[in-house]
Amino acid sequence: MRLGAITSAADTIEVVLDSPGGHTSRPHLTTDLIYALGTVVTGLPGMLSRRIDPRTGTVMVWGAVSAGQAPNAIPQTGMMTGTVRTGDHDTWELLEPLVEEIVHGLLAPTGVRYQLNYRRGVPPVVNDEVSTRMFEDAIATVGQDALADTPQSGGGEDFSWYLETVPGAMARLGVWSGEGDQLDIHQPTFDLDERALGVGVKVLTSLVLG
Repeated sequence: MRLGAITSAADTIEVVLDSPGGHTSRPHLTTDLIYALGTVVTGLPGMLSRRIDPRTGTVMVWGAVSAGQAPNAIPQTGMMTGTVRTGDHDTWELLEPLVEEIVHGLLAPTGVRYQLNYRRGVPPVVNDEVSTRMFEDAIATVGQDALADTPQSGGGEDFSWYLETVPGAMARLGVWSGEGDQLDIHQPTFDLDERALGVGVKVLTSLVLG
């Protein structure tokens, strides 16, 4: 359980590059799309880390990059896509124009044409104090050792949109058995201790019955 922000804002970025293409022996006669792509792949995360207060937990990570097939051909098209996350609501409001500014500044000298698709995702989930205390009381009915503090996650959660309108709270249900490796939800070997489901049912039932 956590009072205040428990998740982060999460947006998606896609940058599509376009170039005449050409031979790798004559990059000066065309626009080098691969060089431009690499400039953004490394430059955007780096510049964001210099333009935004690191205490906000802002991070930009690429998830996919693609361009070209041949070693001696400068490709005509390329694409990269990733996420931008921040634990701070005010910073979230600034991210889209800042990303647009940085991407333009990185690509303008290369001459490569581009299209930036910035998709705003979700704001952080911010737990209200009254709702958090109600949740903690419900968790305590399972056992005092069932309640633990949790750090703010870098993940995004659309439950946050409800809390933009009405106060509320979200809790995390631990599903690790306590033995073996702790695996992430996007790892193919992820598994859970199904006994945790009973704990979740007890907590929510206690919360509803008050």
